[in-house]
Amino acid sequence: MSVTDTTAKTAAGSAAQTAANTADAAGETTAVETGAVESTFLEATAVESAADADTETSAPGSSAAAPSAGAELDEFGGVIGAGQVRTIRAPWGADSVARVRRALVQDLEARGIDPDTIDESEIVASELVSNAFKHAKPLHDGTVRLRWRVRGEVVEVEVTDGGGDTTPRPFPQALWASSGRGLRIVRSLSHEWGVADDKTGITVWAAMGGPSRRRAG
Repeated sequence: MSVTDTTAKTAAGSAAQTAANTADAAGETTAVETGAVESTFLEATAVESAADADTETSAPGSSAAAPSAGAELDEFGGVIGAGQVRTIRAPWGADSVARVRRALVQDLEARGIDPDTIDESEIVASELVSNAFKHAKPLHDGTVRLRWRVRGEVVEVEVTDGGGDTTPRPFPQALWASSGRGLRIVRSLSHEWGVADDKTGITVWAAMGGPSRRRAG
């Protein structure tokens, strides 16, 4: 083999090795960039999920995650104005009506919700909880559940009990009738409302300040 042939083969080998090294480096860079993108996506998803998380609290003495230091709490131990969804499990009894009403109003005021919508939500929540105590039985853990969701200026309130002998519906009574399973007050103040019945009990929901994302039943 001539010196010229040997030199040509050596040069070709060096060029191939350089190309391989360049490809490896590009692959490593792509992997790093892809990993960074995936990491950013996961972090963003986690933040969105946390923002829409349901914060559930019960009466003092129940087992619940400790809130962060310095957070303003309601009397059920929930952080006021935190998250988009709040859930309270209150002891079964008439004394809980005022307590859940206060917790709801505190939370909505902290979020800057329109005062008229807050007033409507307070009245509707009181009516739903009171009706549950009058006409239904408690959930399996001896409580009534109040949940509210805030999206923009719309407040959706729902109350779940253990069910009873009647199903909530607006009876043809006087608008401000103080008794009966009829919910004409709820219908008059809410944008829309509905009832969901399943094996755990009955849930009555109402949306104030605008339409719900549910289909009214």
